[in-house]
Amino acid sequence: MTLSIEEIEKLVEKLDKESRAIKTDLLRMTWYMRGGVSYDDVMQMSAVERELINAVIKENIEFVKKSKMPIL
Repeated sequence: MTLSIEEIEKLVEKLDKESRAIKTDLLRMTWYMRGGVSYDDVMQMSAVERELINAVIKENIEFVKKSKMPIL
């Protein structure tokens, strides 16, 4: 498989955006866990584990919103 310089540049940009999105997600997860896990802990988790934790976080956020408790 051969790619032109432009195709390589586009691929690198795409991968950079994906990498940044993952890192942002990991940092957000670490913040929501309030010290329950470190950034390194989250980095070591599988994609499935991170997906499941994100689902739990979203459920809890919705619960807090519905209960009208203050979100810290």
